Amino acid sequence: MSKHEPVLLKNMLQPGYTGCLQDYERTGGYQALRKVLGKVPPTEVTATVMKSGLRGRGGAGFPTGVKWGFLPKDYRGPRYLCCNADESEPGTFKDRQLIERDPHQILEGIVLACYAIGAESSYIYIRGEFVLGARILEQAIAEARTAGYIGANILNTGITANVWVHRGAGAYICGEETALLESLEGKRGLPRVKPPFPATHGLYNKPTVVNNVETLANLPHIINRGPEWFASIGSPPKSTGTRIFCVSGHVKRSGNYEVPMGITFRELIYEHAGGMRSDKPLKAFIPGGASAPFLTPDHLDVKLDFESVAAAGSMLGSGGVTVMEEGTDMVWAALRLMEFFYHESCGKCTPCREGSSWLVQTMRRIVAKRGRMEDLETLVDLCKNIAGRTVCAFGDAEVAPIMSTLKHWKPEYVTLIHEAQAANLLHPKRIMARP
Repeated sequence: MSKHEPVLLKNMLQPGYTGCLQDYERTGGYQALRKVLGKVPPTEVTATVMKSGLRGRGGAGFPTGVKWGFLPKDYRGPRYLCCNADESEPGTFKDRQLIERDPHQILEGIVLACYAIGAESSYIYIRGEFVLGARILEQAIAEARTAGYIGANILNTGITANVWVHRGAGAYICGEETALLESLEGKRGLPRVKPPFPATHGLYNKPTVVNNVETLANLPHIINRGPEWFASIGSPPKSTGTRIFCVSGHVKRSGNYEVPMGITFRELIYEHAGGMRSDKPLKAFIPGGASAPFLTPDHLDVKLDFESVAAAGSMLGSGGVTVMEEGTDMVWAALRLMEFFYHESCGKCTPCREGSSWLVQTMRRIVAKRGRMEDLETLVDLCKNIAGRTVCAFGDAEVAPIMSTLKHWKPEYVTLIHEAQAANLLHPKRIMARP
C-alpha cells in the first residue's frame, strides 16, 4: 500500500477533533485567509489555483482556476459563488463527511474562492435530506461570523463575504449546476439550455461560479502549502492532488479513502478496502458513481485519474466506487440503477422523459423472464436515442448501466431471454406483456 498523507481528512483523524472553530484554528485553520485577504491580489489567488492543477471533484473534473477565469473581468455588478453540496449520486458520500466532521475547512475555502472571483455573497446548496449537515454548517457559519472570518470587513480588511445555507428539496437533477441555480432562485429544478453559461449568466442572471464541496475544501491547503506541493501529488500534470473515493458494495472495509490520484483500482479495492467481502472473485465495479459505466476485473490496474478511466471507457465522476462480487446479477444491477434514474428524471427533455420509462419496462420484462431477443435491440436503440440528445448530461448517465452491462455481460441478458423462451414453449398460452 502506497504511503500518503491525508489532507482533507487529516483533522478528523485526530483523537477528540470535533470540527468546532477552536479545534479548526488549532490545526492552522483560517491561516490561509490571513495570508491572502487584502495582501495578495485576487488574480494571483486564481493563478495559484490554476498552477496547482486542481480540478473539480464533483464529477466533470473541469480545471477550477480556469472556471474562475471565465467570469467577465470588467463586470461591475454582483457576482455569486455557489457551493454544490447536493450530494445525490448513488454510492457517493464524501461531501457529507467533510460537512459533518470539518465544516470550517469548507467555509475557509468558500471565502477564499469569493475573494478570488470578487463575490460578496455565496450559497451552500445542500441536499434537503442532510438535516444534520445543514445544522452543522449553520452553526459553523455563526461561529465564523462571530470570529470575523465571514461577513463584512473580514479580519479588518474591508472585504465582504457572506455565506448562507440553502436546503434543496431532494432532487438528483439539482446536482447539475444550472438546475441548482434554478432551485436557488425558487423555481423548479430544471437544467438550463447552454449557452449562456453560469460564468456570465448564472444566479439571478449574474456571473456565477459553482464549485463542489471537496473542490473548495482543497483551497486552504493549496494557499498554505503552495501550488507546487499540490501539483506534485497524484498523477501530474492533469490529475493532481489527493481525491476522496467512496468505496461501497462487496468489500470488507467500505468507507471514504483519501488517496493520491493515480493509484490503481486494485490498490484501492484490495489494499485500502480490504478486498472482497466473501473472498469471492471480483465481477464488476462502478468507478465514479451510478452514472459511470461499469468496469470489469480486466480494469483493476487502471489508474484512478481522469484520463486513464476515460480511456478505459468510463469516468471518474463523483468518486463513488461500487464493488460487486462474482454471483451478482448484472442485469438486475442495471435495472436497479435504471429505476433510480427513471424516478429522478426531471422530465424536461422528451428522449429522457419517455425513453427512461420504456427502458425500465423493457428491463423489468427481461428480469422477470418474459423477454425476447428483439428487446436487446430495443434497449440499444433507446439508449442511442437518449445519449447526447438531452439538455444536460442526465441522459448519458441513465443509459450507462445498460450499455456497459450489455457490452461486458450480454450473455446474462441472453440467458434470461432463453429461459423466457423455454418457459413459453412449456406454456404456449402464456401472454408476453409488451411495454
